[in-house]
Amino acid sequence: MRDFSQDHRWLSINTATVRRQRGKDWPLLDILDACAERGIRAVAPWRDQVAASGLSATAAKLKAHGLELSGYCRGGMFTYTDAASRQAVRDDNRRALDEACTLGAPCLVLVVGGLPGALAGKAAHRDIAAAREQVNEGIAALLHDARERAMPLAIEPLHPMYAADRACINTLEQALDVCDLLDPQRSGALGVAVDVYHVWWDPKLLAMIERAGRERLLAFHVCDWLTPTTDLLEDRGMMGDGVIDIPRIRAAVEAQGFAGYSEVEIFSSRNWWQRDGAEVLDTCTQRHRRCV
Repeated sequence: MRDFSQDHRWLSINTATVRRQRGKDWPLLDILDACAERGIRAVAPWRDQVAASGLSATAAKLKAHGLELSGYCRGGMFTYTDAASRQAVRDDNRRALDEACTLGAPCLVLVVGGLPGALAGKAAHRDIAAAREQVNEGIAALLHDARERAMPLAIEPLHPMYAADRACINTLEQALDVCDLLDPQRSGALGVAVDVYHVWWDPKLLAMIERAGRERLLAFHVCDWLTPTTDLLEDRGMMGDGVIDIPRIRAAVEAQGFAGYSEVEIFSSRNWWQRDGAEVLDTCTQRHRRCV
């Protein structure tokens, strides 16, 4: 297991962590400047932030600072209600692939979607098995495009509390089943993003990390689970403030040969998004050394 205590060489900042500070959007290009000033070597930007700053400008800023990416957020949301929405999903995911290529991402992270319409507050039906079939279909179609672009896809299983609206793939085992179905040769084109917030509770977690192996482990995300949790989406904790044994999970991932970035991804509307962005980034670097 790598020693993170002396520096933050393997820290990446998911830019959602500092997307909106003290009630104001922090522009992505300014976030990149602030990361570079602190010797943070990698980021994982979100598509909406890239769109606001401009794809070309973002790519140029990354290059100017020598910043790498640990992933690109996000593709997915594969479920649909009709032919038109199915085509819209596929077109949007192709755009996400092209953006990831332009920015030099190592993978496109997939949040697969739940029951169609549920995220907007009105699910079209209650058949989660059918939703999962649409997810398999959507990933299979995207995988063809991803292989053409040499852009790996990383399925991110989300905690079961998001099964209805954000992701009907909720365990690492489910995600690996999809990988084995669609990429049985373990080509490196399809794998998983392990986010400790979503999978820490799973009694099969360590066994599934071993099953994934190096070929499937494409991204590793960290934050903490607070008790009590006051919001299903926007109450993630800074590493060390909650109940997740992050070093144990990282040790398991690294035992399989993963040697990439530990990507900090924190949604925190009542705490970390209320602070100065510089303070948040500095705290991330400190906690990365002590708690990851």
